[in-house]
Amino acid sequence: MNYINRGLEKVVSEVTKEYPVVLVTGPRQVGKTTMLRKLMEGTDRSYVSLDDLNERNLAKTDPELFLQLHKPPVLIDEVQYAPELFPYIKIHVDKNHKPGAFWLTGSQVFMLMRGVQESLAGRIAVLSLTSLSQSEIEEGETEPFTITLDSLTGRSKGRKPVDIKEIFERIFRGTMPAVVSGQNSNRQIFYSSYLTTYLERDVKELSDAIDSLKFLRFITAVAARCSQMLNVADIAQDADINQKQAKDWLGILETLGIIFYLHPYSNNLLKRLVKTQKLYFYDTGLVCYLTKWSNAETLESGAMNGAILENYVVAEIRKTYLSHGEEPFMYYYRDKDAKEIDMVLEHDGVLNPIEIKKTSNPGTELIKPFQLLDRSSTPRSNGAVICMRPELSMIDRENFIVPIWVI
Repeated sequence: MNYINRGLEKVVSEVTKEYPVVLVTGPRQVGKTTMLRKLMEGTDRSYVSLDDLNERNLAKTDPELFLQLHKPPVLIDEVQYAPELFPYIKIHVDKNHKPGAFWLTGSQVFMLMRGVQESLAGRIAVLSLTSLSQSEIEEGETEPFTITLDSLTGRSKGRKPVDIKEIFERIFRGTMPAVVSGQNSNRQIFYSSYLTTYLERDVKELSDAIDSLKFLRFITAVAARCSQMLNVADIAQDADINQKQAKDWLGILETLGIIFYLHPYSNNLLKRLVKTQKLYFYDTGLVCYLTKWSNAETLESGAMNGAILENYVVAEIRKTYLSHGEEPFMYYYRDKDAKEIDMVLEHDGVLNPIEIKKTSNPGTELIKPFQLLDRSSTPRSNGAVICMRPELSMIDRENFIVPIWVI
């Protein structure tokens, strides 16, 4: 199986020189352990996994002895199973002050954070690894996505242009390393076992009462609403559960790094804006599996093609930031008159409005809503229509036409 280089490797190497503890979080099967074990090659760092029940039991019942047996530098995998370790890691770190002593991985983002914040504030670098990004798969530029001429031309030089058929192939195949690398050639079997082996098991650990069939109905209802404003009542009705349960389970999917939200953009000068967030999946392959598309061709002409395409683009842009150890400031805009901008990127004191469309020939009408941001206290800068155009182009001096393969 070919190893695919990750954008986060560079960040891990940098923070290892500065912080005693480095924690890489992210969903199961996205390659956290593979990446860290690759970076460990040729070093004296040892490895232990808390998926091993004996090791887990020791870490929970006698964390001090566990750390004597597994002396730093060490990589401790799936550390969320033994939060009891955190105070002892803190004692060790405060006594020895060695950068890079502990590498930790965890599949549960917020649950972990509680133990981390209490014990290791200021001593730990927390990084997120997602499923593969388009740029990692293509071995292209993995800098955070920004809308400037230099940045966009730089990105487009390192990539091979692809057509709409190939984009929908990518969306359908998904971005999980096992599928992309060919280790699991049957994606149906991969996603089916991913749901039962990992998701269901992790959800059961986080939520006592869970019925497997209801959970499958629930996550399918969520997938059917990707790129839409969150409607908990509708999801609960489809899954035949109550709204509190639907909210709790959405929280779990977010904790496990399966979904994320875009919050509506607002500031004090913009009134009459909606307050509901929009929901996205990190991996469109999982969405396609859950919503039962049989191949990329039917997906491309199907009813969900616009929503899944938008999900893919938003997730890809988010991944370019996370793989640099940065949390992006991404929003969407919608007011009470239903005027909408698919995405607003905020960085360096400016706003970049982005429209996402399946067209290959976008017109000026698509950038009209961008003016809605002119009333904001943060200035509007370059905008972009991200679409199926084969090459980088411009609508006018301020607005780019960006092919999806450039992200």
